[in-house]
Amino acid sequence: MTAEVIDLFCGIGGLTKGLNDAGLTVVAGFDNDKTCKYAYTHNNAAEFHLADIRGVKENEIRDLYSKNAIKILVGCAPCQPFSQLRSKLGKANLLDEKYNLLNEFGRIIELVRPDIISMENVPQLRKSNVYSSFISLITELGYSYDAKVINCAEYGISQGRRRFVLVGSLLGDIHLIPPTHLERPACVRDFIENLPPIKAGEVDENDRLHHASSLSDINVKRIQASKPGGTWEDWPTELRCECHRKKSGRTYTSVYGRMSWGLIGPTITTQFYSYGTGRFGHPEQDRALSLREGALLQTFPPDYNFLDPSVPFSFKDVARHIGNAVPVKLGEIIGESILKHLNDFNLLT
Repeated sequence: MTAEVIDLFCGIGGLTKGLNDAGLTVVAGFDNDKTCKYAYTHNNAAEFHLADIRGVKENEIRDLYSKNAIKILVGCAPCQPFSQLRSKLGKANLLDEKYNLLNEFGRIIELVRPDIISMENVPQLRKSNVYSSFISLITELGYSYDAKVINCAEYGISQGRRRFVLVGSLLGDIHLIPPTHLERPACVRDFIENLPPIKAGEVDENDRLHHASSLSDINVKRIQASKPGGTWEDWPTELRCECHRKKSGRTYTSVYGRMSWGLIGPTITTQFYSYGTGRFGHPEQDRALSLREGALLQTFPPDYNFLDPSVPFSFKDVARHIGNAVPVKLGEIIGESILKHLNDFNLLT
């Protein structure tokens, strides 16, 4: 038998690419952001379906699988309603239009009954009512599942990112494979050390994606005063922001921080190109991460094609695509876990 995957909320294909790298065949991805289509289709042998998942019907999914294929459905719903920052700020997550998208994934699972399912999200998801409902649903449908919070650095991804991953199966017990990098977690040096140096606001003439955002005069002085792995407390008093003088601001020690070559990198967000939104300062150069560096830390391969030549270049769109993506290596880990499960049951030919 063969196994085929459909990727819901596919974005530009980080999860799809990782599953393909593991040896699975992804036949299609669904997303409601048309700006993701170019990168998804030009880097993956899969169809891109522009659709809001809330309107997708059973046959639109089921008809994409080959007859007698082992059906695998993955769906990494947007994590913004459950993020740690929103929880700290007391945001009304229930009012976010994305809050119930996990229910939509559950709806499609119930209609299609794929043999294997997987999802990935922020750890805070586990505390939500929508997650409790999802677990009740898949349990009633007969899925065995393994669900755990993982440290991405222990799987070869140089980010201080903790993610919640679930794999489920109608075939029997399934488990996420154990960490692959416990003895030596991946560090920043492994991914971005060999790129050509550029200055803030510059673009590498040989790589349009190696493009760093500009810095204001005061932020140039701040990053020059920053130490790798240090904090804004290393700065002279006159360079400190007004918020740093407040008690509430003193807890955000990574903001305006420099990375260290030998340490794990920061969690890549959609704002990774901005020096003032996290520890996104280059370890040596006086600038924030370039788009290429963010993509490499998300474990996209160097030849992944992000730039659609038919539309004007949008720095923020590309950064959003990269920051929202599932790290490719995490997709590969999920794929390897699924393949091990299928091989344990001798289901692949």
